[in-house]
Parts: sequence; structure tokens; C-alpha cells
Amino acid sequence: MAYQVILPAAGQGKRMGAGRNKLFLTLENTPVLIHTLRVFEQDPECAGIILSIHKDDEETFKGLLKEYHIQKVTDLVHGGKERQDSVYNGVKAIRTDGIVLVHDAARPFVTLDTIHQLVKAAEIDGAAIAGVPVKDTIKKAKGLLVTETIERSSLWAVQTPQAFLVSVLRKAHEKATEDQFTGTDDSSLVERLPHKVVIIEGDYDNIKLTTPEDIYFAEAIIKKRKSLR
Repeated sequence: MAYQVILPAAGQGKRMGAGRNKLFLTLENTPVLIHTLRVFEQDPECAGIILSIHKDDEETFKGLLKEYHIQKVTDLVHGGKERQDSVYNGVKAIRTDGIVLVHDAARPFVTLDTIHQLVKAAEIDGAAIAGVPVKDTIKKAKGLLVTETIERSSLWAVQTPQAFLVSVLRKAHEKATEDQFTGTDDSSLVERLPHKVVIIEGDYDNIKLTTPEDIYFAEAIIKKRKSLR
């Protein structure tokens, strides 16, 4: 089934310390943004991409889309104060029903297999998210004092994409706005409708580039993928 995807891309990436939008940083001489966009550009099931951007970066985004021949971007909307606001502005630009994905533009290594599994699950259940089982022992603490060791078999590290029926995601954002609630991700808004959310096991390579150290991991993933071709 065809889907649309919203890419919140308005953040300034302060933790990356690049002095500009981290999506303009390059991996193998190509901007991170373009690596991510190409995944969806090359997927026949992707019907359109909505980019939620900072208004000051609009001309840069337009230039990159033209330079790298990205054709599937249907809307450039301005982001809001928080990521949640940026996604909601993207939701408002959707004019059809069906499935919409929300994906961090700074996750360039998402696979088509994960995307298609999420779309299928969202068709059935209305909401599906990508995640990977937590590997490390997780402890709860008060300050630096450990108060509890969490049983990790039920814990997942949640990623994007997150896939939803458009009607479900729109309703979730409308309610969050009405209640002045800010969630940690889009699925947290859907959960409080309430509406069930299912997990699709993703890929540990699907990292989000947040700090300078992540660039080294990204380069290692690219090298690994090249060796497997």
C-alpha cells in the first residue's frame, strides 16, 4: 500500500555542535538529509514526502532537492517550537487518508524492509513503531543512587519510522494540542487517545545522528554495508 512520510527536519542540532542544521553535514560527500530522502525517493510505495523545516533554511533545502534530483517532496512546511509542533504542521498538509510515516530526517540508515513491515502493521492496527530490544542492563536511580534494576526483557529502544493511519495521527495531535500535552514521540500521543500501538523489530543500524560521535558510527555502517554488497 502507498504511504506518505513526514520528515521533521527543523531542528538546529545543538548537540552535534556543527553550528548549523546537522542534516547538512556530509557522509561520503553527500548531505545526511539526502541519504535519508533517497530511501523514500527510491521506494515505489512512497507517494510523497513532507519536509518540516526551519524557515531560515528553506532556500538551502530547495537547493539540495534540486541538486540531488529529489522529486517526491510534495510540501515544505515550516516547523514549530518543538518537534511535535513540526510534525503536526506536516500532518496538517496531508490532504488524503491512508498511511503516514513519521521519520527522523537524521536517521539515514532505515531499510525498506522495516518501512514496509510498518506500513502493513499500521494498515491492520492503525499504529506501529520500529524498535529494538534493549541490550544493556537498565537501572533506575535517584540522583546517583540506584533504586531499582529494571527487568529488560520487556524493554524496547524505540526508533522511527512510526506508522499511523492518517486519521489516528491527526486525532492524536489534535487532542495533544487541546490538552497542551507534549510527548516524547508521536506514538505517545496515540497511546493516550487511547489507541493500541504495535512494535515491529527494527535494525540496530538505524541510528539517529545526534552527537559528533555518531558520525563515526555512521561511517562504520556505510563501510559495513558496502562490504556486504
